[in-house]
Amino acid sequence: METPTTALITGATAGLGAEFARQLAQEGHHMVLVARDAARLQQIADELERDYSVSTEVLPADLTDDAGVAAVVGRLTDPARPVEVLVNNAGIGLLHSFEKNPLEDERRHLRLHVQTPMELCHAALQGMLERRSGRIINVASVSAFANRGSYSAAKAWQVVFSRWANLAYGPRGVHVTALCPGFTHTEFHDRMGMDKSVAPHWMWLRADWVVRDGLADNARGKGVSIPTKRYKLVAAISRVLPARFTSGPPRRPKQ
Repeated sequence: METPTTALITGATAGLGAEFARQLAQEGHHMVLVARDAARLQQIADELERDYSVSTEVLPADLTDDAGVAAVVGRLTDPARPVEVLVNNAGIGLLHSFEKNPLEDERRHLRLHVQTPMELCHAALQGMLERRSGRIINVASVSAFANRGSYSAAKAWQVVFSRWANLAYGPRGVHVTALCPGFTHTEFHDRMGMDKSVAPHWMWLRADWVVRDGLADNARGKGVSIPTKRYKLVAAISRVLPARFTSGPPRRPKQ
């Protein structure tokens, strides 16, 4: 019988993070769940233990804060408790255009989407490469292939980094994938106050579809995963269109 492995998921209390936790627990992985809200983390942990008979750890941490990131790095680098799967899912959106957002919000946004995943990948790779086994999924966005301000720029970093890392470390047993969904039914857009009617019904995806595709593509060794044919087409068109056509209007706030 194989020894159960452990997955660490950031942003694990809702949306794609919670769905990753459910699907990985269903596969038999034990869980380390990371987010800021300790009470919601415990609710998810209790659900996973009840439904899938896996062990869980909750690790409350603010991943825009040095101390929070250090706590997660410490867990990833603990040789006595190896982590086989890392999912960098934590993220936020900013509703307004770059010049209208407070600079501190932009700094937090950049930290959460670029610096923190980079630090956690670096930490996880130490043990994974030594064991010649591991999986990393960086939750990016199909907007990485467009030109939508600092969000697209941050997600483009995740795509380029993941594609390179998969080529560099895949032969050494570690698959790294940038998962690039389009609009997905989660709390993400509600938290940022976006009017979800700006996107037509056909553009919205279910979280379970997105996660299933991402896990399957990572297992196949793909550096980039774009769920559904419709968004593969969107990404392909975005790559060749002039930048002015993929910049789009600012997001509309809820009324």
